Amino acid sequence: MNKRTIRIIGVPMDLGQNRRGVDMGPSAARYAGLQARLERLGHTVHDEGNVPVPNPEEEGGAKRLQAVTAVCQHIFTIASDCVRQGDFTLFLGGDHSISMGTIAAAAQREPVGVIWIDAHADFNTSETSPSGNIHGMPVAALVGDGDEALVNIGYPGRKLQPSHIVQIGIRDLDAGERQRLLPSGINVFTMRHVDELGMAAVARQALDRLRHLPRLHVSLDMDSLDPDEAAGVGTPVPGGLSYREAHLLMEILGDSGRVQSLDIVEINPILDDRNKTAELAVELAASLLGQRIL
Repeated sequence: MNKRTIRIIGVPMDLGQNRRGVDMGPSAARYAGLQARLERLGHTVHDEGNVPVPNPEEEGGAKRLQAVTAVCQHIFTIASDCVRQGDFTLFLGGDHSISMGTIAAAAQREPVGVIWIDAHADFNTSETSPSGNIHGMPVAALVGDGDEALVNIGYPGRKLQPSHIVQIGIRDLDAGERQRLLPSGINVFTMRHVDELGMAAVARQALDRLRHLPRLHVSLDMDSLDPDEAAGVGTPVPGGLSYREAHLLMEILGDSGRVQSLDIVEINPILDDRNKTAELAVELAASLLGQRIL
């Protein structure tokens, strides 16, 4: 694999949900040795620090929506510079709402394919969400549905065609979200598909469905893994990806040579065991960026 210039940007935001802790995700990943691990692979790595995020205790109701929008707009501005320079950008969340800024930047100049690895589809709007949590809405916003403020982050209107999204690992959907997802045109591989087809087939089919797009963005929610593998996540759901399934997926995506940016989100050190989830996240980033057995 070609050696890359990689820029790490932390987004310590947990404004998109009510459970505290994922704001410490960027620190946990750094403590787990992310930069050194990638440098050992031969990459040039620059840690750009964190995007400033307001205190959640001071942001409630409509103010929280405004705060999420403002943080994602800031992410978009920083990420757009990285895209222009051609650097690989690695975003450390924080909750999954950060992807509204990261993907808006990735898709600004030309269409981009998105591999969304998650237990959840994050396809709610305020009308379908039982909780009202914004971290369950980014995919909807990216295809132009939902609150106007979220849809228009970065620039007005949708950022992705539904057919440009492949979701992997899905296993927990709200009722209204499921009704929206079925006819949406988004390519969805649930855990049943992973079980029946095997991860190698799922990964290759995902790449094939996005074969017309030269660039890919991977958005990895650590709750896509089974809680036995990754206990320290924002919203754990039983029955997720195994350690080897997750690594194989990252290796195959990395082999494609098309991935230009990566989100790692929803690491919650408060719920973790000796930072194991952050350490696994670092391993998965390394697999995507060239770590191989031989």
